[in-house]
Amino acid sequence: MQPAISSRSRRIWLALALLAAAGAGVSSVSLYHHYGASQTSYCDFGENFNCDLVNRSTYSRVFGIPVALIGIIGYVGLLVLATRYRNHPSILLIASTGGLGFALYLTYVEAFVLAVWCILCLLSLSLIWLITMLAAFLVVDLRRQR
Repeated sequence: MQPAISSRSRRIWLALALLAAAGAGVSSVSLYHHYGASQTSYCDFGENFNCDLVNRSTYSRVFGIPVALIGIIGYVGLLVLATRYRNHPSILLIASTGGLGFALYLTYVEAFVLAVWCILCLLSLSLIWLITMLAAFLVVDLRRQR
């Protein structure tokens, strides 16, 4: 029998769901601009910050699939895990760790290959990092309760 979920854990699960929804939103904006034909001004801060350069580079697709679409799918998957499978935080931790690894790879590409930063990408990195840390906390907390 599973122990009852504490109010602290409920708040963390809610935060996870909200962060995953925000990640899907950020990825959706990125996907919209990936296919956009005109330049965007919200993320053009000179040579070092330009979402268009990152979002439309050759690195913005993996096997022909836009990275932003992969992000949407990943965040929706995390949202499902955070709302439907609360008895298994370790699955959420594994999934979010995979997403964090992918985001870190993309950040490496921004820093050392393209030498241009995207604010949306950095925001997505922050969101997946928070999701992973909260999922890790839930796993540790659940093990302490047993």
